Amino acid sequence: MPAVQDIRQAFPEAQIDWVVERGFAPLVRRCAGVNRVIECELRRWRKSPLSAPTRLAWRAFKTELQHDSYDAVIDLQGLTKSALITWLARRTLHGQRYGLANQTEGSSFEAPARWVADVAIKLPPHSHAVARSRLLCAQALGYVMPNHQTFGLLAHLDNPLKTTQSDGFKALPKGVVALVHGTSRADKEWPLAHWHALGQRLHANGYAVALPHGSDAEQRMAEAIAAPLTNAVVWPRLALDQLTDALAACAGVIGVDSGLSHIAVALDVPHVQLYNFDTAWRTGPVSGAGSTPGQRQRSVFARPTPEVDQVWQAWQAVAAAPLVSAPEKTA
Repeated sequence: MPAVQDIRQAFPEAQIDWVVERGFAPLVRRCAGVNRVIECELRRWRKSPLSAPTRLAWRAFKTELQHDSYDAVIDLQGLTKSALITWLARRTLHGQRYGLANQTEGSSFEAPARWVADVAIKLPPHSHAVARSRLLCAQALGYVMPNHQTFGLLAHLDNPLKTTQSDGFKALPKGVVALVHGTSRADKEWPLAHWHALGQRLHANGYAVALPHGSDAEQRMAEAIAAPLTNAVVWPRLALDQLTDALAACAGVIGVDSGLSHIAVALDVPHVQLYNFDTAWRTGPVSGAGSTPGQRQRSVFARPTPEVDQVWQAWQAVAAAPLVSAPEKTA
């Protein structure tokens, strides 16, 4: 998303189309400056590549992808599947394919991505995941990457989540803090007892707690976290665009290294991100949209896991940080 905003700044008239897995399409449609969202389902199609439904869906995807010809086709992932899409996309007479020339630390990279690219761009190996995409686009299109980072993620604040009010759940003076506990890896999780202790501190300091979830296992964990807390609610399972609205309306977010935590960064709500591994330099918050770097967004790293006191101190700091300029939160 910051790469899209950089391109918009350098070339205000540019048409930017984005190919994305269908499950993430609702989120990409909230990104300011994206003209066309082209959905694919490569993860699902490769499970039954020769089936009639897959062949039909693949043909429809190719038709949509090749509807326009592009002056630049940029592969931000450096994977075989993204190289395939880059190769399939139509180009104008002088259009070129751009991609990564090398792997960056902690990120996947597969050789076909370099073979397909007309121009392979070498990037610093020790690169933040967001900076990597921004640098690649800047070098491909010939502009200087701006110092300020914005995401352009739009949220609808005029339609708040009605389920924040439930039996036994009362509005508290400082609002709602979402606790993002779910992650794709068990070794990134935070202990249940720590969530309980944090929730109790939040309540004692005037905050209510909301718990999102994206699977049955995450829902069970959300219910376990909420059970002993005085003022906590488990949200229903929401699509990514609905979650974006719900998180944007919160007083803040505290969460493990996960997709929802990264949405909180993009929205520039006060946010603390928890790390059991020393990888925050690569995926953690750098600066939010419209804020001074590091003020409203912080990561906390400790092994084997951050303690409640560390997280609480970080939360107090980000909750007190001023907003320098209002981010894009309405569409």
